[in-house]
Amino acid sequence: MEITVGMKGEVSTLVEKEDTALEVGSGSLLVYATPCMVAIMEGAACEAITAALPEEKTSVGISLNISHLAATPVGLEVRAEAEVTEVDGNTITFQVTAYDETGKIGEGTHKRAVVTAQRFLDKVYAKL
Repeated sequence: MEITVGMKGEVSTLVEKEDTALEVGSGSLLVYATPCMVAIMEGAACEAITAALPEEKTSVGISLNISHLAATPVGLEVRAEAEVTEVDGNTITFQVTAYDETGKIGEGTHKRAVVTAQRFLDKVYAKL
């Protein structure tokens, strides 16, 4: 299977106290943290293409341009969707969107690079 425009992924989670800006250090309020929203958006992008990757391949995030549009309290479910909008060699571009139970809370674009997992890790750990 190859990665193609239109592939979609979705991930959801329940917002817990540990997912708040106060707890992760990105703000002072008990509301869903932007870094957590980013993580679920990236997770949806991974979900969109995982089935198309050979066993030795994975993807790594290389770019993210998002807007966090609305705050979400602890206790609501958050869902992220990602759709492949462009495939340029090993670089995959996604439209990402996040929702809570009341509506859209974030949107943007995300890019991932397809890499050979072991080669990537070998290069990273060579820094030690």
